[in-house]
Amino acid sequence: MIHVLALVETIAGHRDDFLREFAQVTAPVRQEAGCIEYGAAVDAVTDLPMQQQLGENFVLIVEKWESLAHLKAHLAAPHMTDYRVRIKPFVQTVRLQILEPRS
Repeated sequence: MIHVLALVETIAGHRDDFLREFAQVTAPVRQEAGCIEYGAAVDAVTDLPMQQQLGENFVLIVEKWESLAHLKAHLAAPHMTDYRVRIKPFVQTVRLQILEPRS
């Protein structure tokens, strides 16, 4: 299994636009072979002093896949190609972390 964290910085004022497009692709992605988890998250409001806020322009996408091969198939899926075109006007940067669990 692999874990994927994608930190998306949206263009100021367009996070909700990005999240609307993300919501449209969530169901097809969750139906893909090898998908264990796929969802978006934004900062929670807490009183925990150790929390570092990402900020109002950021979305963290949390994914789990059975294998790297499944992730690669996901990235090449037609609905993802279309999705990347639709979100392009709203995205400033994307930073990807691919991790292996160790516990």
